[in-house]
Amino acid sequence: MVYGALDIGGTKIAGALVDEEGGLLVRVERATPARRPAQELMDAVTAVLDELAAHPAWDALSCLGIACAGPLDTAAGTVSPVNIPAWRRYPLVERVRAHPRTPLGLRPVLVGDAVAMTAAEHWLGAARGVDNALCMVVSTGVGGGLVLGGRLHPGRSGNAGHIGHITVDLDGPLCACGAPGCVETLASGTAIAAHARAAGWTAPAGTTPDAAAVAAAAEAGDARAKAAYERAAQALAAAIAGTTALVELDLVVIGGGVAQAGDTLFGPLRRRMADYAVLDFTRDVPIVPARLALDAGLVGAAAAASAAVGAQAAQVVAPRP
Repeated sequence: MVYGALDIGGTKIAGALVDEEGGLLVRVERATPARRPAQELMDAVTAVLDELAAHPAWDALSCLGIACAGPLDTAAGTVSPVNIPAWRRYPLVERVRAHPRTPLGLRPVLVGDAVAMTAAEHWLGAARGVDNALCMVVSTGVGGGLVLGGRLHPGRSGNAGHIGHITVDLDGPLCACGAPGCVETLASGTAIAAHARAAGWTAPAGTTPDAAAVAAAAEAGDARAKAAYERAAQALAAAIAGTTALVELDLVVIGGGVAQAGDTLFGPLRRRMADYAVLDFTRDVPIVPARLALDAGLVGAAAAASAAVGAQAAQVVAPRP
């Protein structure tokens, strides 16, 4: 059995054929023409599908998952990625379904990129075997997904678990979404770098002034860099503790570029959790790094598609009450 997967983001469009153990049989990639017209973007997706369909394993395709930056509407099959301006309520599922090599009757399964990461971590990664988990991507932005009762919980529109847009500072900076003080405005890699620069930190000559450079400075003892990560950790802790109070999490998994800072992020985050997770049932929830990295979106899209097809099959064969 072979699962197809697409992972569409602001910089790349990746595709893969995935086996039943989560291994990639073939992987292809194109740059995302994020500022180009909608059809040009879709042409890049089609080129990825063309290359996948040329592989012999395509003939065994059982399902096809699409992970895409959001927001999105899984019921309608449309996407409106913040970082891809030409796609607003774009009918991505139907466009992919219309590809001449998409098997007749196969409907692609759409999930958010952070939900795909969650599916991947629950299938093969740090959340494997965990019934209730929050998986987060802390990178250029902040996203997340939920596993509840042992199953992926994408929500009615596919956006459940979007922890980056929980307000944690009522008087905080205005987020791109329009709300004040979102986690993303305080804890994303973009926000960490901006806060450090505003405090007077500068990157070494020839180094990009991003969150990774701030992390390196923090490890070297720069107080301004440490403060930027402390601020991010506080925002994350407040949001994680609130989510834990709502759904009683067993585990929190954090991936993305900012998580690569290791103890520079996880140290103050675990310490700050004590300030917010004060109820008995919210204390001491483990917070761990993600295990899957580069291809988590592809593996997760495949996992989500497989789960959706399995659920549909179960409904068909289930006896009537």
